[in-house]
Formats: sequence, C-alpha cells, structure tokens
Amino acid sequence: MIVLGLILLIVGLVVGIGILWTIGIILVAVGVVLWILGGMGHAFRGRRHYW
Repeated sequence: MIVLGLILLIVGLVVGIGILWTIGIILVAVGVVLWILGGMGHAFRGRRHYW
C-alpha cells in the first residue's frame, strides 16, 4: 500500500493530476499507520501483522 501510494504520488506530480497526488497521500498515510500498528503487535481487523 505504501509503494502504490508512492507511485501515485510520483505519477501525479509528473503528469500534474491532483487527484492522483491526493490518493497517493492517503494510501501512504494509511499504509504507514497499518505498518506501525502491525509492528507494535496490535491486531487490526483480525490481522496480527500487516505485510
């Protein structure tokens, strides 16, 4: 999810499409939060780890 968000950020910046930039920021933020929760050992939606 983080990688997809970064790809969308780069494509949105190069092409100049604002919606890709916004979606990329959201995906990166959600991915980082899930990564931190998984690293701390908290289950999120039934998953102990987020890969």
